[in-house]
Amino acid sequence: MVDVRLENVNKNFGKVVAVDNLNLKIEDKEFLVLLGPSGCGKTTTLRLIAGLEKPDSGNIYIGERLANNLSPKDRNVAMVFQNYALYPYMKVFDNIAFPLKVRNTPKQQIESKVRETASMVGIEGLLERKPRQLSGGQQQRVALARALVREPALFLMDEPLSNLDAKLRVQMRTELKKLHRELGVTTIYVTHDQEEAMTLSDRIAIMNKGLLYQLGSPFDVYERPANLFVAGFVGSPAMNTVEGELVEEDGDYLADFRICSVQLPKEIAQTLASKTLVLGIRPEHILVDEKSPNSIAAKVEVTEPLGHESILLLNAKDVLLTANTRLMKPLNVGDEVWISFVENRLQLFEKQSARRINLPRISLRKSSSHAPA
Repeated sequence: MVDVRLENVNKNFGKVVAVDNLNLKIEDKEFLVLLGPSGCGKTTTLRLIAGLEKPDSGNIYIGERLANNLSPKDRNVAMVFQNYALYPYMKVFDNIAFPLKVRNTPKQQIESKVRETASMVGIEGLLERKPRQLSGGQQQRVALARALVREPALFLMDEPLSNLDAKLRVQMRTELKKLHRELGVTTIYVTHDQEEAMTLSDRIAIMNKGLLYQLGSPFDVYERPANLFVAGFVGSPAMNTVEGELVEEDGDYLADFRICSVQLPKEIAQTLASKTLVLGIRPEHILVDEKSPNSIAAKVEVTEPLGHESILLLNAKDVLLTANTRLMKPLNVGDEVWISFVENRLQLFEKQSARRINLPRISLRKSSSHAPA
């Protein structure tokens, strides 16, 4: 097994910067997900590791070997593509066996390896069929088996589940996680689907505009986003962001967000480059309940009942907030409700730099008025 290191890697396509001074280490046996919007550089990064693209500068190491000038076939990696890339005229058996035949593997060994690998991904009964006779999920399993049969040191996966329906994606995620646990092969997986990233990964590398914005566990990137981009990109529905201004009152520093105020320690407030701050509130950290001393009046603007939960668009003091809540009774547009926030789960950001402000805890103060919306 191997680790992978990218040191100061750059890749441009004309004037477009695809990968910008990327430094990243993928540990041996790790499942790392490259996550980000379209055009962020994640697929280019994967292709650089695979040897399908060459870096303009910087170094790529696979294990202890400098891989910059190694051909794809000499890197001992297997890649699974979004479109499966199966040979349509070959039976499933021959598609899986192809990498072994290229290596002149003995026929008897090919037979046993193909059947063993097909069994591993649950397609042992499909070996005589051709790709056109298979469902999308079955074709994806064939593509996985073809990658697995080589016993590579490294798996590279480029959005392999994006063409599957929602139910099958969930099923295949479970299979991939199980396979990784059993085989322990270092895996780098590209996706723009944050749910896939959160459920599959040991760590997530979040990219945007060719830059690495944050690297951490699913818990870290969700609970401690490094900046506003990560905060807004990770989570569905997206995090609510409310702008406010930092003011000083009798030696106390308060960030006023209309719906509430946050007190900042003097030593932190005086280091900020901007007086404009942003409060981040996850939809599930908005509590819709009975009136309490810290609650705020809000009016329901939109409801999206999902059965086990409801997504609500709420208007609180002309601030629109999305809440994800489980209520015992349905709410209708126009209903008045009282909301409060889970204080220890709120986030605070500096608008100018977009960075997260690390506070020991966030203390909310009541807004000046709690009149119904």
